Amino acid sequence: MLKNPYEILGVSKSASADDIRSAYRKLAKKLHPDLNPGDKKAEERFKEISVANDLLSDNEKRAKFDAGVIDAVGNEKPQQQRQYYRDYAGAGAGRGKANPNYESASAFSDLDGMDDIMAQIYAQQAHARRNAKGTDVRYHLNIPFLDAVTGATQRLNLPDGTTIDVKIPAGIETGRIIRLKGKGQPSQGAGGSGDALVEVTVLAHPHFTRVGDDLLLELSVSIKEAALGGPVKTPTAAGSVMLNIPAGSNAGTQLRLKGKGVAGRGDQLVKLRVVLPQRSDQQLNDFLKTWTPAFEDDLRKEFQP
Repeated sequence: MLKNPYEILGVSKSASADDIRSAYRKLAKKLHPDLNPGDKKAEERFKEISVANDLLSDNEKRAKFDAGVIDAVGNEKPQQQRQYYRDYAGAGAGRGKANPNYESASAFSDLDGMDDIMAQIYAQQAHARRNAKGTDVRYHLNIPFLDAVTGATQRLNLPDGTTIDVKIPAGIETGRIIRLKGKGQPSQGAGGSGDALVEVTVLAHPHFTRVGDDLLLELSVSIKEAALGGPVKTPTAAGSVMLNIPAGSNAGTQLRLKGKGVAGRGDQLVKLRVVLPQRSDQQLNDFLKTWTPAFEDDLRKEFQP
């Protein structure tokens, strides 16, 4: 059974032209297929309101429908009902008289203008969709500490079994995004593929820590190395170097390696940790028992009252 066009637009039978225009405009903006892609229910409802508006916005069609001459889609009803319409019209109940709210078709010219504007908007939206690039895809990548410091290339495994080689810029930090152009989802039109957005997490290192562009390293040295000084092999992000330990260095002494920080921009700060022999050294013990320092420093004077 065909639905009543008044019910479809949600207006009463005595609704004015403005009421019908307003109801249709509101529903059209809500139900247009371009605004509801893939929604079959909304598409059917849009067709219904379009047919209902076409009938009720035409003064002659509306009068015929109210008189029972045509049905809800504008088709003529059987002969006996058309006779009723002629009687109805002959009695003066025709256009403009049976319902004082009826208006000429020209009263809907502003609605036609609105439809033109909406059609233009929908066309622009459709054009934008056709030329929109594909969806960006997000990934996560864990990066070794030293690769983040010096830069590297790392392979990322994708869900579909393929791989992408990701170039890691020197100095990258956790939370940064590496954008791979054109490695996302393909476009539905001519807009090209989206991008792959790779979020980075820099893994911790067992020995190095980072502060800005500087690297910190705690270096163990023996009593002899600390006391007499001399070159000591020291790791850096780019490989080992020889670091000269000044004679008489204490635990906590901090030395600087220029240009050995992040991406060659910062420095590497080396903090010395003096370590006693892990196994008892009798010779060292005998020496210390008989050794009298030339200068006896008060090592705990800060604790004295």
